[in-house]
Amino acid sequence: MFRPKLPDTPHIQSITSHIPQDHAPAPSAGRSIAPFVGVGAGAVAAVVVVGVVLTALLAAVAVSAVSVAIAAVVLRSLVTGANRR
Repeated sequence: MFRPKLPDTPHIQSITSHIPQDHAPAPSAGRSIAPFVGVGAGAVAAVVVVGVVLTALLAAVAVSAVSVAIAAVVLRSLVTGANRR
């Protein structure tokens, strides 16, 4: 009574029931894959260049942050030393 009724599914032929017997190679379209290889190499080069640039920017930000922190410590020590005198 509370069980849903599912529609009947038609029998679908499995993929293993039909195996072609001729194993001839596919005909070539006559096109070279050289343009695709060139595009792939260009994309890889672009990713490498972007990675190098981003790494250099991150290193520059880190060096700047360290130098600002050192300058802040030096200024703080100078200011507190002047107040003690």
